[in-house]
Amino acid sequence: MSVRELVVLGTASQVPTRHRNHNGYLLRWDGEGILFDPGEGTQRQMLRAGVAAHDLNRICVTHFHGDHSLGLAGVIQRINLDRVPHEITAHYPRSGQRFFERLRYATAYRETVALTEVPVAADGPLAVTPAYTLDARRLSHPVESYGYRLTEPDGRRMLPERLAAHGITGPDVGRIQRDGSLGGVALDEVSEVRRGQRFAFVMDTRLCEGVHALAEDSDLLVIESTFLDEDETLATDHGHLTAGQAARVARDAGVRHLVLTHFSQRYSDPEEFERQARAAGYAGELTVARDLTRVPVPKRR
Repeated sequence: MSVRELVVLGTASQVPTRHRNHNGYLLRWDGEGILFDPGEGTQRQMLRAGVAAHDLNRICVTHFHGDHSLGLAGVIQRINLDRVPHEITAHYPRSGQRFFERLRYATAYRETVALTEVPVAADGPLAVTPAYTLDARRLSHPVESYGYRLTEPDGRRMLPERLAAHGITGPDVGRIQRDGSLGGVALDEVSEVRRGQRFAFVMDTRLCEGVHALAEDSDLLVIESTFLDEDETLATDHGHLTAGQAARVARDAGVRHLVLTHFSQRYSDPEEFERQARAAGYAGELTVARDLTRVPVPKRR
């Protein structure tokens, strides 16, 4: 069965806490799994969440700070230990090539799996598949950082009442979808565009053009909100966002479901992030992420 959901493996900024692991996020997109920012402890969190190495098809790293990448060593070795039968592709900032190689070969193990490296060096598409296009956009952080956006191609929704009006039934429905017209009736006359779904992943960054471009019209936006609004100056100085800033980005971008994450350990009340996001005017679905939370991609309108 096709599943589109986010599995949250960790939500802590900088250091893990008693209740929050380092970052880690798995996007299930039908038959594929994309692992974002595997911080320390991700392999164990995968076990707790029921995620297997066989579920992974891509690994996307936004930047090489430890809370977003120290888990690479364990995850890559587990992929090889379990002899995952398909190729896995890894994306990460090209400027961090030496860090990726150190983590990939941190200790001795037997390589059994084809791990293809496709580093990111500029804004633009990284992969185009029948199911989605994966793009990267540069963010603003003390080290080079990229966010990721997954866009499903637009499809078409057949309109039964218009098909009936033109007497198109049975196998002829498939023919007009395939050929674009049938008996002088164009496909546009009996169908409408079904917009593809969109997912965006924005980690450590100040407000910048890339943040807004990634978030635009997303069905599901996962975005850092390391600080609360009263610490906005501190957030900007360290290359991060506040809850209110993240919520205003989502509001202005028309995001349907906002997931806030990457919380500083200085705050003890997670509900304050939700209060500040609502105060900023975001009215859509909102999740303040907790470890092992599962968030479905919103159904098409």
